[in-house]
Amino acid sequence: MDILLIEDDDSLSRGISLKLGKEGYRVRTAATIAEAETAFAAQPYALVICDIGLPDGSGLDFCQRVRKTSEVLFLFLTARDGETDMVQGYEAGADDYVTKPFSLMVLIAKVNAMLGRLLQPAAALRSGSIALFPEEKRAEKNGVPLALTPNEWQLLHLFLRHPRHILSKGQLLDALWDADSAYADDNTVAVNIHRLREKIEDDPARPVYIKNVRGMGYSWDVECQR
Repeated sequence: MDILLIEDDDSLSRGISLKLGKEGYRVRTAATIAEAETAFAAQPYALVICDIGLPDGSGLDFCQRVRKTSEVLFLFLTARDGETDMVQGYEAGADDYVTKPFSLMVLIAKVNAMLGRLLQPAAALRSGSIALFPEEKRAEKNGVPLALTPNEWQLLHLFLRHPRHILSKGQLLDALWDADSAYADDNTVAVNIHRLREKIEDDPARPVYIKNVRGMGYSWDVECQR
């Protein structure tokens, strides 16, 4: 499997690359976001390992851009261990988080666990009467297939991956559409939320699944199981 490692500390980058290589992974390295963007565009990767503080910007911003087009596994390396920093990492789209300094053995174990899941069929995400099947790009309500547009499917997938989390309109817009597009405005998210509610809610006027959080955004309000 191919891994993209984005780390500006040469010594640490070499150490991680050597250890991953011994595990049988193919590693391409980048020291800046510019190099990472070039590398990411050149080929597909199973995993991105990324430092947050980079010479030409933040790994958080890079992750957010990647998440617009890809669901590649994303692991952050950072010296920041505050709760706020960790939350920002997960909100940017990270799958996991390792705080420096760390043991290479611990990092390798985490990488092996993350990539090992790729070899298994993706589990369905289930919440109430809704079931979403990521590999098949389909969803059901009470066992009946839902006819969702690509945007509605991505929106549902995003909510089910982050149940009970408040997602702002900006986050939803950044994740699903080009925020600079002439076709995107402040009403874009609300319109797509409304259309999705009509398909998944028993009574769209009294939503059970997708709740408005006044002044903050939207939250999937039902527990989700894998």
